[in-house]
Amino acid sequence: MHIRLLDRYIFREVFFTFLFGIAAFTTVFVGSGTLFRIAQYMTEYGASLSSCIKIFVLSLPGAVIWTFPMSMLLGTLLAFGRLSSSSEITAMKSCGVSFWRIAAPGLLLGLVVSFFAVWFNEYIVPWSNEAYTRVLNYEIKGNTAPQSQDHIILKDIKSGVINRLIYARRYDASTEQMQNITMQLFENGKVSHVENAEYAEWKNGTWTMHQGVIYDIPKEEGAAQHLMHFDTQLLPINDSPRQIVRSQKRPEEMTIRELRETIKLLKGQFVNSRKMEAEFHQRFTVPFASFIFALVGIPLGLQPNRASSSRGFALSIVIIFIYYSLMTMGGAFAQGGTLPAMFAVWIPNIVGLIAGVYLMWKASR
Repeated sequence: MHIRLLDRYIFREVFFTFLFGIAAFTTVFVGSGTLFRIAQYMTEYGASLSSCIKIFVLSLPGAVIWTFPMSMLLGTLLAFGRLSSSSEITAMKSCGVSFWRIAAPGLLLGLVVSFFAVWFNEYIVPWSNEAYTRVLNYEIKGNTAPQSQDHIILKDIKSGVINRLIYARRYDASTEQMQNITMQLFENGKVSHVENAEYAEWKNGTWTMHQGVIYDIPKEEGAAQHLMHFDTQLLPINDSPRQIVRSQKRPEEMTIRELRETIKLLKGQFVNSRKMEAEFHQRFTVPFASFIFALVGIPLGLQPNRASSSRGFALSIVIIFIYYSLMTMGGAFAQGGTLPAMFAVWIPNIVGLIAGVYLMWKASR
């Protein structure tokens, strides 16, 4: 019973400091970035008050997701530092409570926050980023005309099953053409028909492909493959260039599943997908940094020379700087092809995990 009370007490101490960290770090992010951009939008584009409020609210999830690991580190450093400085940790140990039992509530909170951050980063952040872009482009900047864009992807999905997939290497707004097109038709989840074309142009409300090849994929191995060339062929989509461009998503606007599918598609077209791969793995590394920072923050907070809140805050800033420097370096390695994306993006978490396990082991002795 006493142990349960102790768990709740430590958990509450860390949790409320964690919430304070979210508020503090989010304020820094918003104050240094979002508010400055809103002022720019009002000055350059005459953005309305309602549009500015939308931009402000929709920018919050994208900022908050980065504050979870920072706040977890700050929460464990300050909470366990206060418990240590007031001799409460000494009292717990004198009652036979082990270091690992004392650390358990902080580690549990770090794990819970990590899983919650994965969910938040999957269902809230992509939606808010997409809505932010829509408000910025169409309400504030007034970009109603479609803009040129690389990697156009169009899917026809019914009842969760994909029927048609169209990929264009680029849409050129000046000529209203999609270039280097591949269209795949599916039967029972497998490609049954492929059409490639040099380009497709938008004219009189229809898309027409030019200079292409049609392949019929045989259903049985060893069967003959049918191939036919064409000069022109209708592309079976009714969306206008404006609708097509508006339907496209940036990596930060995609869910994990959408990122995985896009990476597979780009690789199939022999297109560089390293940026997408880095984004995909960051959907896990950033959320799970909360648990890593709990591992690091608990033993450092328990050190006697970390009793001061100002020292704890300063130490958290140093550790955060090191972590995000490693993350930036890992992202550059991933996108540059120096290291495989899976390994490069996980570098800061691997380093943090090794440091955290060592510090926990040292503090438990």
